[in-house]
Amino acid sequence: MALADRALVITGPSGSGKSALCLQLMAMGAGLVADDRCCLWVAGGHLMTDAPETIRGRIEARSLGILNADAVGPARVAAYVDLGTPEDQRLPPMRMCTVLGVTMPLIHGVDAPHFAAALFQFLKAGRWA
Repeated sequence: MALADRALVITGPSGSGKSALCLQLMAMGAGLVADDRCCLWVAGGHLMTDAPETIRGRIEARSLGILNADAVGPARVAAYVDLGTPEDQRLPPMRMCTVLGVTMPLIHGVDAPHFAAALFQFLKAGRWA
């Protein structure tokens, strides 16, 4: 998912809500980079992402099928979101992860209605340390 020049890579086990979260973010105005899998590489010291051509502009909506979407990308990754690890703190510390030698924020999954809106705001303005 991306907004302007900032993208999220959303990871997690099958059925953890990755595509559902992406659909919520799309409804708020974020763009779909890729659903199910993405390409990652480093350019200019930034982690970049884009969709494989075979799935560009497509997203799965469980119980509805494959939907068309306007694709965006390539995009610079601003954070990794791990839906497989639940957040257990109200004000979590700034967690980091390193992917392909690039260090970025790591956000754990939150099972709450505000999570998509919070991620959308993160894409818009980042996080205060």
